[in-house]
Amino acid sequence: MADRKIRTVREQGHCRKFLAVVDDTPECEAAIYFTACRARTTDSGMILLFVIEPEDFQHWLRVEEIHREESEQKAKAVFRLYQRKMKNWGFEDLEFEEAIRHGPITDEIRDLVNDDSDIAFLVLGASASTDGPGRLVTWLAGKQAGDFPVPIILVPGSLELEEIAALA
Repeated sequence: MADRKIRTVREQGHCRKFLAVVDDTPECEAAIYFTACRARTTDSGMILLFVIEPEDFQHWLRVEEIHREESEQKAKAVFRLYQRKMKNWGFEDLEFEEAIRHGPITDEIRDLVNDDSDIAFLVLGASASTDGPGRLVTWLAGKQAGDFPVPIILVPGSLELEEIAALA
């Protein structure tokens, strides 16, 4: 596609990055743990993306502003949580970039991948629920899968951390 950038991960001064989407789903932890394992093993970087999706406030501008501020505070709290978890997992030396984006989550993921040509992989946790693998996995495994600019890694949310470490 015309809007795709050639990945620059092999060029001097660039570093391959794994992108993981952070949300409040149980499978998110599996995806982040896998991302940290792969980043360390392959001497790569990692980006954690938190997307604040728009809500329909129409005539309530102040309510929208408050929602935005609260959502950004939640994103920062989630990043601090995963910083602590990574230390507990033994990844205290592994740093990650934090990205907070505002907009439809599917657009923001694609835009970030297109904006940063060092991103080489998108890592998502797949829900173990009988309701299906989750909204993002469903979206990316559907029409978007064949047209996404980087490989997508799906980490089953049912895996234990030890199992993920053995695979990563």
